Amino acid sequence: MQKQTVLITGASRGIGKSTALLFASRGFRVFLNCRNSVDALKELQCTIQETCHTDCHIVPGDVGDPSCVRDIFQKISQVCEGVDILINNAGIAHIGLLMDMSDEDWDRIIYTNLSSVFYCCRAAIPHMVSRQSGRIINISSMWGTSGASCEAAYSASKAGVDGLTKALAKELAPSGIPVNAVSFGVIDTAMNSQLSEDERLALEEEIPMGRFASPEEAARLIYEIALSPTYLTGQIIRMDGGFL
Repeated sequence: MQKQTVLITGASRGIGKSTALLFASRGFRVFLNCRNSVDALKELQCTIQETCHTDCHIVPGDVGDPSCVRDIFQKISQVCEGVDILINNAGIAHIGLLMDMSDEDWDRIIYTNLSSVFYCCRAAIPHMVSRQSGRIINISSMWGTSGASCEAAYSASKAGVDGLTKALAKELAPSGIPVNAVSFGVIDTAMNSQLSEDERLALEEEIPMGRFASPEEAARLIYEIALSPTYLTGQIIRMDGGFL
């Protein structure tokens, strides 16, 4: 059986890193992407190669830039025919009042969190359609559903990811390609490390489970969705500890 290939954007840390380790441990060929933390990506590649003994390649670049995405998929095509599973995980946050946001702040959030999903899907789909198989999993947030105060741009970008997921699922269903999103609650990652101890405790008290989820828990859900029946498509699957 031909080894399946997975591309994970934003793979240098947090959810992306844990997801890469899990897929690699199950024998998948893994392509790792990030924009800035290339040294961390190389370290993860070494770990995967030494412990999982599977193919692992790094394809750094800004997935919010369409020319970079074309280059990434060109590099992938030099190794294999294409991507079987696309996990759009790259994302950044911005906390602050909307009226204080610059044009550049808004654009950066939208192209990193939303445009990147469009560009990577567009590049991955032709191979999937030609094979009448493949999977796309987009990483979203519960704030895309409910909105978060002082995170208007982030909430808007994740709402866009949810809408894109539902529409693309309908488009690709005739080709047997499921498209789903995972709407995470608060995950214990570097993105939330900016919280003070008091802010963290207050947020934990709002979560019925009483804690943040670990990146490893997030990765397990992503992996299970990747193995789920293809009839599961167009869904925004929420994992938030009962928050919403």
